[in-house]
Amino acid sequence: MMDPEVQERIAVRRAKLDDLEEQLVKQLAEVRAEREDLAAAERVLAWMGEQVAAERAATAPAVAQVGGEGGCC
Repeated sequence: MMDPEVQERIAVRRAKLDDLEEQLVKQLAEVRAEREDLAAAERVLAWMGEQVAAERAATAPAVAQVGGEGGCC
């Protein structure tokens, strides 16, 4: 039979490890959620950049060729 003091120490250690595991699981969930938020923010910024680039391209004045070939004379 195991010594009651040893059994008590094992039980205390197991409880501490259970608490630590719970904290780590919570932290991991928070880290994963934040990483997902950052990925979503990156997608939004990329989309906005594409929209701005498209608007700029649509409103940019046409570039005229000056002094190029194809003229008469």
